[in-house]
Amino acid sequence: MAGSGREIGLSMEQFSRIIKLLGNDAFAHLRQSAVTVVGLGAVGGFVVEALARSGVGGLRLVDYDVVSASNINRQILALHSTIGQEKIAAAKERIADINPRCQVETLSLFASEETMPTVLSPAPDLLIDAIDSLNPKTQLLTAAYVRAIPTLSSMGAALRADPSQIRCGDLMATSGCPLARHLRKRLRRRGIGAGIGAVYSREQVAFAYDEEDDFAASAHPGGRPRHILGSLPTITAIFGMTLANWAILKLAGLEEQSATPVSD
Repeated sequence: MAGSGREIGLSMEQFSRIIKLLGNDAFAHLRQSAVTVVGLGAVGGFVVEALARSGVGGLRLVDYDVVSASNINRQILALHSTIGQEKIAAAKERIADINPRCQVETLSLFASEETMPTVLSPAPDLLIDAIDSLNPKTQLLTAAYVRAIPTLSSMGAALRADPSQIRCGDLMATSGCPLARHLRKRLRRRGIGAGIGAVYSREQVAFAYDEEDDFAASAHPGGRPRHILGSLPTITAIFGMTLANWAILKLAGLEEQSATPVSD
């Protein structure tokens, strides 16, 4: 019992600065929250890092990929020691070292219409979409929307270099992001409206996106090759931390985000 008490004491001490800022009630909400993060790459890895350090009680991690050398420039889970390891395994090990009391579930699968029941059941308190491909992103956001699961989604972070252009808002109110524009078109055709939170950049990019492109740096096994886009560790990390910050405040009951839908 003494060891158990010491563990609890250490656990509470590590979250003392969060409790001082947000308060005991808000922190209790975080400890009781379950979050699903889909995509553990450059953005999603930082989301998981911040949520674990903030005391979120449960994380379901979804990704089919393994760490490669090309990930090291921008992905927090990518180290020389983790090359070849499943990203979900690397994340679970890291979370256990940060917050041992966090309940972690890992799903090594590709997000698709066929896997949506597994990804979204049981329904989390919050879904964070950090997928970098258009088709599965559309399918995930559609499935979450019809299930009324609160969702925050990352738009395109590649090719950007100006952090001052990063914004938060409703997906249907974004402007300046080609990925968001194509995604909105697809979602509207499926009857999806306002209500999905998005982190995006208004920075103009030179890349000529095609609506049929999958906007990704790697291909799903058996799928067609996709464009490899340059990216900075700073911008992708800011995207991830911005999503995580928004998630923390929402889960703690301290923020409501709203925007008026516009088109670009």
